[in-house]
Amino acid sequence: MEILKVPQGEFKLARYPFRKNELLRAWDAADEYLLNHFHTTEHENGALNLLIVNEGFGALSTALAKHHITLWTDSFLTTRAVSQNFSGNGINADQITIRNSIESVKGDYDYVLIKIPKSLAFLEDQLARIKPYISSATKIIAAGMAKSIHTSTLKLFEKYIGKTKTSLAKKKARLIFSQNEKNIKVQKSPFPKSFILEGTEFNIINHANVFSREKLDIGTRFFLQHLPQSEKYKTIIDLACGNGVVGLLAARKNPSATVLFIDESFMAVESARKNFSNAKDISNNAEFSANDCLQNVEKGSADLILNNPPFHQNNAVGDEVAWRMFSQSFSALKPGGELWVIGNRHLAYHIKLKKLFSNCETIASNKKFVILKSVKLI
Repeated sequence: MEILKVPQGEFKLARYPFRKNELLRAWDAADEYLLNHFHTTEHENGALNLLIVNEGFGALSTALAKHHITLWTDSFLTTRAVSQNFSGNGINADQITIRNSIESVKGDYDYVLIKIPKSLAFLEDQLARIKPYISSATKIIAAGMAKSIHTSTLKLFEKYIGKTKTSLAKKKARLIFSQNEKNIKVQKSPFPKSFILEGTEFNIINHANVFSREKLDIGTRFFLQHLPQSEKYKTIIDLACGNGVVGLLAARKNPSATVLFIDESFMAVESARKNFSNAKDISNNAEFSANDCLQNVEKGSADLILNNPPFHQNNAVGDEVAWRMFSQSFSALKPGGELWVIGNRHLAYHIKLKKLFSNCETIASNKKFVILKSVKLI
């Protein structure tokens, strides 16, 4: 846990999930830049109505908690981080309204403060959906690291909001200022999008922040070719489910199984929900949950976990997320239960799986990917 020092005060902030000996901060230079700018323009004003979009770990919400904040996020982990950091700074959680990315942001806002996401598609969806609820008096400020702000980023603001300019760079961060123009009409978001899953009749729906929105990615395609089938699989978990294609095809191969679709992205979970409900020939029981890995899954309850772990959280790249998923999978599996994992060969997941499960079998591999199976021994 480190101390964020900004004009609004000093705040103890931690990333979520909390790890001992954490080397990364819960904020970046873009957060600092935005908070400093906000202070110079609004420090004498009373409480304002703020819409904060794409918060990471709660730096903006915590520092600006004296205002009326609506937080709009696609990340379940962000909701936990904000709760954790509010509590750590003695701030009442009732002071903030949290809406997930599937929900509307209808409201009357003085400011819209946006952290630039990695996905341009996600940003486009957000700007289209924000536009109906801002007036000419609403101030729109976005912040991001300079390497993440491109001409295409600015063009989206100009397309959906209005005249846009950027600040000078400070500590490799920039601000974007966009003026809402009445002559720019409200445009419907082009998302969600869909595609026909190859070799099936399934029309796969994908919300804007879902990985591989317009076609099946090569890793998932390889995984689908090797999904297991057995009467012993009564409870299957599609962990980090994305649009739910893996769980959907696993349900088709194992019609008596209950399938749980879990992801930390609200858009992913909603995509999986729609895709499962639209699959007319599949009658499995199914559950859908935005969650921190398998935190709320009963120990010893799963027969099979299928996992394509992400190797990043926000902008930080590493194997911490995968390690957390593997560890929690071990706990969630029944004795004899199986964890099937797909990953890039260079990630060497077999080392971690052998350490946790004392076994790891290669099911299939090609030049880029490997599918591994570990069994929770009785």
